[in-house]
Amino acid sequence: MFALVRKTPFSAQLLLGLAVGVGLGLIARHFDVGWLGSTLEYTGNLFIQLLKLAVPPLVFAAVVVSISSLRKISGAARLVAKTIGWFMLTSLIAVSIGLGLGLVTNPGSGVSLSTGAAKAPAEAGSWTDFITGIIPTNLGQSFVDVNVLQIVFIAIVIGAAAVKIGDKAAPFLRFNQSLLDLVQKALWWVIRLAPIGTVGLIGNAVVSYGWELLKPLATFSVDVYVGCLLVLLVVYPVLLRVFGRVSPVTFFRKAWPALELAFASRSSVGVMPLAQRVVTRRLGVPGDYASFASPFAATTKMDGCAAVYPALAAIFVAQVYGVHLGIGDYLLIAFVSVIGSAATAGLTGALVMLTLTLSTLGLPLAGAGLLLAIDPVLDMIRTATNVAGQMVVPVLVSRWEKNLDTDVYTAGVQPLEETPASTEPPARVREPEAAFGT
Repeated sequence: MFALVRKTPFSAQLLLGLAVGVGLGLIARHFDVGWLGSTLEYTGNLFIQLLKLAVPPLVFAAVVVSISSLRKISGAARLVAKTIGWFMLTSLIAVSIGLGLGLVTNPGSGVSLSTGAAKAPAEAGSWTDFITGIIPTNLGQSFVDVNVLQIVFIAIVIGAAAVKIGDKAAPFLRFNQSLLDLVQKALWWVIRLAPIGTVGLIGNAVVSYGWELLKPLATFSVDVYVGCLLVLLVVYPVLLRVFGRVSPVTFFRKAWPALELAFASRSSVGVMPLAQRVVTRRLGVPGDYASFASPFAATTKMDGCAAVYPALAAIFVAQVYGVHLGIGDYLLIAFVSVIGSAATAGLTGALVMLTLTLSTLGLPLAGAGLLLAIDPVLDMIRTATNVAGQMVVPVLVSRWEKNLDTDVYTAGVQPLEETPASTEPPARVREPEAAFGT
C-alpha cells in the first residue's frame, strides 16, 4: 500500500484528494451526515494547524541563513530592488483587471441584500498597520501568533547583526542552518499528508457553502474567479514568455502541486515551503535567492487577495450603498492595492486589505460584512493566484540576472519527494545545504 502511494505522483495524490473531498462533502451536505461533516472539518483544521506549527522556525531560520548567504552573492541589493519592482508591477496589472471587470459587470447593481444588519468587522486595516504590523512589541508573541512579517523583520535584524560581527556569530549561523534542515525535513512529512488534508478542507467547504449562499452574490463571486484566472492564466504566462523567455506551460506543469495545495489550504504562508522547493528544484531559481524571495513573497505578494479582490469588492460595496466612484477613486484603489499589501502583510487574509481599501475611499466598513459569508470560497482562487505570483517573480528576476538554471527549468518534472543522488543541482543554483532532504 505504502509502495503504491510513493509511486503515485504527488500532484495526482492531491487531485484525488480534491475529488474525494468534493464527493464526501456532497454526501455530508445532501444527506445531512453530521459526523462526516465534523470529521472533514476536523481533518482540514488539523492539517492547517500542523502547517502553521512549522512556519515560525522555518521562516526565521530561512531568512537568517539567506542573509548570511546573500553576502556572498554580488548585487544582492539589486536582486531585492528588482523583486520589489516586479511585485508592484504585477499588483498594478492585477488591480487593473479587477477594476475593469467591476466596471463592466457592475457586481453590486440590483443586489437586494439587507445592509441594515451588516456589521463592520471587528478588525479594520489602516495605513499605520505598516509600522504596527512589522515591528513586534513582544518577540515571543510574534512566533505564537505566526505573524510572518514580524518574524521576517526579527530575522533580518538578527541575521544582519550576525553577519556584522563576523566569526563570533559562526556557531549561531551553523545552528540556524541545522534548525532549517530539521524543520524542512519535519515539514515535508506534514506536506506529504496534504492529500488527506485536502479531503478535509475541500469537503468542509462543500458542506458549509452551497448555491443558496452564493446566489445573491453570484456576479461578484464569478468576477473574483474570472479576475484571478485572468491573472493566473493570461498575465503570468505573458510575463514568463515575453520577459522571462521561458515556457509558461512548463512553469504550470512543475508548479501545479503548490497551486493545488494553495487552493485547498487557503494559506500562502503554509504553502511557502513547497513553493520554495518547486522554484529551486523544478524551476532552477538559485537557492540563496529563493530562501529570501519565498518568505518575503509569502507575506507581501498577494495579487489575488490584495489586488483583484479589494478592487472588485470596493466597486461592489459602492454600488450596494449607492455611492458614486470617480476616476480619482479608481486611481486610489490602484494605489492602495499596490502599496497597501505591505501595510497589511503581518495581519490576516484579505479582510484587512478590504477594510483598508474601504476606509481609504470613505465607504461603509459594514459593507465588508456582506462578503464575509462567502469569503472562504473566494479565498481558494485568491490564494492560488497569490502563490503563483510568488513563484513567477523569482523566475523572472533570476532570468533577468542570468542565473536561472534553464537546464533545470526545461528538464522533466522531478519528484518533489526526493532528490536522486546522481542528479545533484549545479552549485550556482543549489540551496545552501537547506534542501528538503529525504
